[in-house]
Amino acid sequence: MLFAFTLAVPHLPAQDFDANRTHTVAPSPARAEANAALEARDYPLALKLLKKLAAEDPKDAHVLYDLAYTQDALDQNSEAEASYRAAIADDGNYIDPRVGLGLLLARVGRTAEARTELLAATAQPNPKAEDAPLRAHAFRALARLDQTARNFEASRSELLAALKLSPETPDDMAMAADLAVQADDLPEAEEAYRRLLQQSPGDPAATAALGHILLLEKKPREAEPLLTAALDQHPGDPTLTAQLASIYTSEERIGEAIPMVERIHAARPTDQNIARLLGHLYAENGDWAKAEPLFAALITLTPQDPALLDDRADALIHLRRYAEAEDLLKRAVANPRAFTTPGDLGSAAGHLAFAASENGDPQTCLQAIELRAKVLPTSPATLWLTAISHDKLHQVKQAKDSYQQFLAIADGKFPDQEFQARHRLVALEHMK
Repeated sequence: MLFAFTLAVPHLPAQDFDANRTHTVAPSPARAEANAALEARDYPLALKLLKKLAAEDPKDAHVLYDLAYTQDALDQNSEAEASYRAAIADDGNYIDPRVGLGLLLARVGRTAEARTELLAATAQPNPKAEDAPLRAHAFRALARLDQTARNFEASRSELLAALKLSPETPDDMAMAADLAVQADDLPEAEEAYRRLLQQSPGDPAATAALGHILLLEKKPREAEPLLTAALDQHPGDPTLTAQLASIYTSEERIGEAIPMVERIHAARPTDQNIARLLGHLYAENGDWAKAEPLFAALITLTPQDPALLDDRADALIHLRRYAEAEDLLKRAVANPRAFTTPGDLGSAAGHLAFAASENGDPQTCLQAIELRAKVLPTSPATLWLTAISHDKLHQVKQAKDSYQQFLAIADGKFPDQEFQARHRLVALEHMK
């Protein structure tokens, strides 16, 4: 795939103020004024009023919660945490501050503590019916935490628990689809995205996601009209364009994909994903002179990206600029862990072996082949490069062995190299 569609996991939302949950304990003009400020989202005024109320009655859990929520809304994280905890200490069965504290802790990266508070909120003894939406909110937050931690089964269970307490939302549908993708359950993901599109017809992100799933399911004929119709409604949408381009590429219709992506790139020259996609399309089409400068520009933005280094080096190899390619590939393979998959590392090492060989650097070629062999099986091409590198280094025994191994698996598929190998074996017989 030239374009891998991924759904970003949204950050956990802050506690939402619900006017229906405004507290009316010990009504007073000051409390009524504070409630009105909260409903109007006038947080500076609410903060001033609630601080005074909390000072007058430091054991009022409802006032402390509203103060914490206000501080949270104003990004006063430390103060909000203290107020949430004070409210919980005053009334351990009061669910609102538990959920608010859990969400705050999750947002600042304290996930273990967040999980403790959110679990406590979901496990309140004798829960009230009116607390069901907040308990559902806590379950959804736990589902997000587990999804981010790649604990997908737990995330699914928590999402289902939330749906038992409150109706399914478009965010739930998107999350269910994302979890299905991560579980490699493409039919379930397709169903979830179709439900989402019934709720939000024409949504470009959901349409692009469904198009991606259909392509993975080998259903390009279903995906193409879906994406084409969506692009008519959202002309120039980069994600929709990328997905449609992927379909064209899968059907070897690159000539149709390139003009579409060129237009998007012209309109969004700073969009790195589009630039990378266009570079890959040019490469797929054999237009290396156009692909290379795109990859070069992207490398200036992310100079340690091994995939980009390999992409540009591949273009340079096709342009016969072997020395430049070798330098880039040495940088790329210097950090093997930076590659997404072992196969990607092996591919880059193979490119390095070829570039080094063409650049007259047999020692580096052999080192690259050794690295490649750790993650990918030996191929006729790597055996050939191994043989000629040993030959150039006058390592006669190793060269003869490698030529013989190459001939054993070449099977007539590489006539020129096989002829040279036999010729060199004859010549090497006269050498020590």
